[in-house]
Order: sequence, then structure tokens, then C-alpha cells
Amino acid sequence: MGIIVRSPGSLTTVQDAGRRGYQRFGVGASGAVDVHAYAYANVLVGNHANDAVLECTIIGPVLEFTAPTFIAVTGGDMTPMVNNNAIEMYRAIKIKKGDVLSFGARKSGCRAYIAFAGGLDIPMIMGSRSTYIKAKVGGLEGRKLRAGDEIGLRADVLTLPNYLYRVMEKQIYTTDNTVRVLMGPQDEKYTDKGIRTFLTTPYTVTKEFDRMGCRLKGEKIELKNDGNIITDGIAFGSIQVPDSGQPIIMLSDRQTTGGYAKIASIINVDMPAIAQSVTGNIVRFKKIGIREAQDLFISQKHLYAKLAEKFDDPKFGRRPVFPVIYNRDRDSLAVGVKYDYSFKPAESK
Repeated sequence: MGIIVRSPGSLTTVQDAGRRGYQRFGVGASGAVDVHAYAYANVLVGNHANDAVLECTIIGPVLEFTAPTFIAVTGGDMTPMVNNNAIEMYRAIKIKKGDVLSFGARKSGCRAYIAFAGGLDIPMIMGSRSTYIKAKVGGLEGRKLRAGDEIGLRADVLTLPNYLYRVMEKQIYTTDNTVRVLMGPQDEKYTDKGIRTFLTTPYTVTKEFDRMGCRLKGEKIELKNDGNIITDGIAFGSIQVPDSGQPIIMLSDRQTTGGYAKIASIINVDMPAIAQSVTGNIVRFKKIGIREAQDLFISQKHLYAKLAEKFDDPKFGRRPVFPVIYNRDRDSLAVGVKYDYSFKPAESK
């Protein structure tokens, strides 16, 4: 027993942490575009870090539950409701058989994530349940959800430790973001002026934005000759700059290889700013070093683990305050800093 899709929304797919290790065979990684909202949703309902969720874009689905469970909705705010009553995001929500989850107007961001306690009963294909629509691989028949689809849950979860206290402060998504990048691997293809342009001028998110990539528009990035290279691999967050001089950020459904030079790559910690952008948002780039990027990545992973540990702790009986808020306090994540993952009781309302 699980869910029945009454309305699929504009683009709702099954996603997890991605199909790792198969790009060398030409198989795209896929996976959640907002890697942090995906992780937080699973932590809130006590799931494994790689469990599948539903990723919803712009317009959320309408889902009817055929069994009791617990859910969490994270990411972009699309006004989630249960039985037409607004629910809190970034909180474990108890669901009864017959309840209906729906969404209203989009308030911020563009992608929401729904995690279900126990995980979705979707076949594993090449080590992942993620949907890769272009190749019709994974998820539910390799496609987006349709009205009438039924998806089971892998386990019946009737109790969830500390579920009343499984809550985090809602993430903040802004319309003007500065994201940190590691330069290369082909930054030598660009002139000094081109590099300065890339690092000092704002770029606007265009309508050419999907799970494959995000095309930006702004001042032309000057190349020494042309932007072509011998085809090589493409990582999540890589920024291609072809002869047009306009950056293209590669996302979850990116091609496995490409022949355009890559001026830089956005660090994992900052990718939600891109994942949750919409047409017209502003993106700026800031250069950092590999050591700082690695420290930030490790700190984020430690944070997931600490949250999961705290939520599952039988002695945990206080409402937590999330210690790091993306896009508000993210710059406090710095090299050499020791992070405080402790929780404090929330102020009474």
C-alpha cells in the first residue's frame, strides 16, 4: 500500500541520490537536482540517505494515501496541504489512510521534495531508482508521473521516533545568489578579461532551464580562440562556456561527456541556489580553493549524520533549531571552523 496519483503536477519524478558509476558507459547520473533538500527530506522521516523521493517542479501533484505513513516536504515552497489544510515544511507529518496531499501556489524556489517513511517501492536499475526521462530509464517506467499511477511503500512505518520533534528551520531561497566555484578544468581556454568577466559580472537565468542544465545570459566571456575541446566527462555543477560566451550550468540529467570547454564548477554546497532558481534570477560567481570546497562538503555530510543521529536518539525530546540555514548562514561554513551541531529548545509560541 502507498499512494495513488490523482494529479501529477507539471513534472513529478522519482529521484534518489543518483545512478553512480555508469557515466563511463554513457548512462546519465540523474538524481535529485537540489541535493540538500533531498537529503533533509529523508533525514526527517528516518530514511536511508539514498532512498527515493518524489521531486516536484513548479506545480506539485495531488496524492492520495492508501496506507498510514509519515512524510516530509522540503525544498521550494509550493504551499503543501493535507486535506486542504496547510502543513509545515521541513517537518515530519503523520499521515492517515485516505489523506490527500496537494499543493497550492508557488512561493519560492521551483523544486519540492516529498519523502515517505520506508521509501518508495520502485525497482533498482543500475543501483538507483532515479528517473532518467531522456533514456526512459528508472523511476516509474522511465517517465514522469501520470494521473492514476500507484506507487507502493517499501515498508509500513506506523511509528517514527521523536516524530513531533523532527523539524528543521525552513531553507531560504533568494533571487540573487553568489555561488562559489572551483576554476577549471579548461579555464586556460579563456582570456584574462574573460575570467574577470566571469567572476565579476552578474548573469541572468534564462527560460532554457531543465533537469539537464541551466543556461545563463550576461556579458560575453571572452575566449582565446574557441570553446571546443576533445570531448571529456562532465560533472554535476560544471559550467560550460561555448563560443557564444554564455555560461551553461550542467545539472542532474546532463550528458555524460561534452566538447565545450568548462571554465569552472559550482561546489556541491551551493548547488541548491541553482536548483531552486527560476527565470530572471541573478547568479554571480566567486572563486575559492579546493581545500575550502572539500571542508565545506565534509561539513555538510557531517551535518546530515548529526541530524539523523539526533532525531533517532530516544532521549531527544526537545524541538531542535537547525544550526545552519542555506543562503542565510552558509558563509559561516569556513575552513578550520569547528561546527556546533547541538540543538536548543525552541522558543515557546
